[in-house]
Amino acid sequence: MEPQLLHSVTDSVATVVIHHPAKRNAMTAAMWAALPPLLDTLAADPGVRALVLTGEGGTFCAGADISTLQGSPEEAQALAVRAEEALAAFPKPTLAAVRGHCVGGGSQLAAACDLRFAMEGALFGVTPAKLGIVYPASSTRRLVSLVGPAAAKYLLFSGELVDAERALRSGLVDEVLPQGELAKRVAEFTRILASRSQLTQAAAKEFANGRTDRDAYWTEQARGSGDTVEGVAAFLERRQPRFTWTTSG
Repeated sequence: MEPQLLHSVTDSVATVVIHHPAKRNAMTAAMWAALPPLLDTLAADPGVRALVLTGEGGTFCAGADISTLQGSPEEAQALAVRAEEALAAFPKPTLAAVRGHCVGGGSQLAAACDLRFAMEGALFGVTPAKLGIVYPASSTRRLVSLVGPAAAKYLLFSGELVDAERALRSGLVDEVLPQGELAKRVAEFTRILASRSQLTQAAAKEFANGRTDRDAYWTEQARGSGDTVEGVAAFLERRQPRFTWTTSG
């Protein structure tokens, strides 16, 4: 099978799989270019309420497949940044499920997700210093927001790999699961995400990402959505709520 991004939707959760096992799921230029339009399609699907990004087999992503990146390093980096920003802007909750290596461009994609769950033994690295590449400002700010300035400098200055336990302590990872438990936990948690109010999630995602100019918009959305009335009614009636507001309209 050619290197590509595979995707499926099950129980309202979209799963995007980085599939290039011959090179530890390194991203080719075509894969970087394919990610933004794929995310647009999934974002517009009202049946999708959360998204999981993972890698084929025992590796998340070893970065960029340098052999496929034609042209200048700046052009190659621009492809990666566009993909990263499209993932960060995805309007529904996103979760990176990480096994094995999550390095270079792979770490950029994981950092662009809202949450990161990793299996024991996973390794993380931000490696531009090994190649003499200037890490993009937007990617650097995102990394700093996750782990803080000191830990970000450690990763960026050294290019060293850190294990899942250190990533958890620094805030780069949200949960570390024992061998064999990652898929079960991701499925369980994304079912929870899919059952919650998209209205709450979408507003919280904007605010958490630093956008502060749409308070009035979200107040109006809440007023007209019916989600609050449904949530309170479900609580009082001791049943699961049936939220209807969606980001796709």
